[in-house]
Amino acid sequence: MPNFKTDYSNQNMFVPIIIDEQLIPGTIEYAISHIVDNNLDLSPFDAHYHNDKNGAAAYPPSIMLKVIFYAYSLGMLSSRRIERACVNNVTFMCLSGDERPHFTTIAAFIAQMKDTIEPLFTQVLMICDEQGLIGRNMFAIDGCKISSNASKEWSGTHEELRRKKEKLQRASQRIIERHQSQDSLPNEVIEQDLRQKQKLDSSADKIGAFLASTKDKLGSSKKPVKSNITDNDSAKMTTSKGTIQGYNGIAITDDKHQIILHSQVWGSVGEQQTLKPAVLALKEQLEKLPNSSERTTKFTADSGFHSKTNLKFLSETPYDCYIADSGFRSRNPLFQNSETYQTEQAKKRKKRSKTGKTCYSISMFEFNQDEMTCRCPAGNMMRLSSKNAVIRGERGAQFCGYLNDCRQCVHQPLCMRKQPGKQVGRQVFFIYKNTKDFDHMQAMKDKIDSPEGRRQYSKRLGCVEPVFGNITVNKQMNRFTLRGQEKVNAQWAMFSMLHNMEKLRNCII
Repeated sequence: MPNFKTDYSNQNMFVPIIIDEQLIPGTIEYAISHIVDNNLDLSPFDAHYHNDKNGAAAYPPSIMLKVIFYAYSLGMLSSRRIERACVNNVTFMCLSGDERPHFTTIAAFIAQMKDTIEPLFTQVLMICDEQGLIGRNMFAIDGCKISSNASKEWSGTHEELRRKKEKLQRASQRIIERHQSQDSLPNEVIEQDLRQKQKLDSSADKIGAFLASTKDKLGSSKKPVKSNITDNDSAKMTTSKGTIQGYNGIAITDDKHQIILHSQVWGSVGEQQTLKPAVLALKEQLEKLPNSSERTTKFTADSGFHSKTNLKFLSETPYDCYIADSGFRSRNPLFQNSETYQTEQAKKRKKRSKTGKTCYSISMFEFNQDEMTCRCPAGNMMRLSSKNAVIRGERGAQFCGYLNDCRQCVHQPLCMRKQPGKQVGRQVFFIYKNTKDFDHMQAMKDKIDSPEGRRQYSKRLGCVEPVFGNITVNKQMNRFTLRGQEKVNAQWAMFSMLHNMEKLRNCII
């Protein structure tokens, strides 16, 4: 028989712990502790405390920050989990000095970060700049849609919510009518119905209170968009994994070490309106840093930020910009012969079409702006229905096919998704090409389609995408725990700040 040593893995032990020896240089916990204790000015937190004469002593902000940042680095977003870790985890004990803050204290401290996170973020950024982690060769902006602490079931315009309230009230009334018509119902059924009625009445009252205290949210086109009763700053967004109620987390990064230079959350679906305020905030942030660059910095963004307004704005900035448009890949020779790309594009076109059919694109129609004429793919002339049509803020000419031509046309199944109506045939809209003003959109197309433009734009992926992968996957930040744009923005900034701290861990000894 072999002779093995006794297994004492289930036996309790008294282990002496030397706090300084638990925080090893090169680790994220050491970097967090060193930066918070030696580099951050925590005096702004003093305004949150009013216990100098009365009240119990508060936990120092340095302890709270170290515990929360280290918890976020491990993917712990729950205040209750952080509280348990301070009791059971040796590293948390070392960072907290063996203090054990209650989960309500932790949650309240995180909620108050909206007032103090901006100067702390700038201070960490200054350390990164001093260590040479910011190269200023290329900046990239992108967004990541993250779920909010709110249910999408409580979303809708005021009119939709009003109809939902009436529906709940009718369901509650049906329960009363049922009891009145059937007096011999068992007590168990009556109790269950009464509980259900109470839930329906509570939900209806909740919607009514929200409608009475708020107004319809208006989108960029000044039309009502969906509000949310739980978190009205969030928005309903479509992602690759389905529809969520959430925020769009925007970040601008530097390509040298993927340092986040600016972060902001927006409760809006589109990214186009976020570019200008983000670039202006980036300019203010860079002015606070000690170093500067003499060469021109490149700036890249994907097609989500592409618009005429944004391109005109970026042309007035000192950046060398490369902004892709929605047809960038379709013009790339590398993708034109790719079977995988063509298959994916066909799937997207089929998904966008409610009928599953695709129709002739506008490029197949011949438009003459000087003569104001349009010829369809079948060779028939089309009727000019409007010279000054405005669609999505763009002015152009709108043409309509003659009804008899469209009904008898052999191209009709491929040209129109539906049968021609009683009044109009196929309609097309052409944006006017302004020959007087500089065409920023065409200039950007020519620039990004050049070999140098494609080479520079290809660097965008490695500049910004790993940042979102680190935050959403490694840090498990896939759902905000706070509500309201100010608080959610502070939590997003904390994760951005933590990401920058990780880059510093090998620089701090």
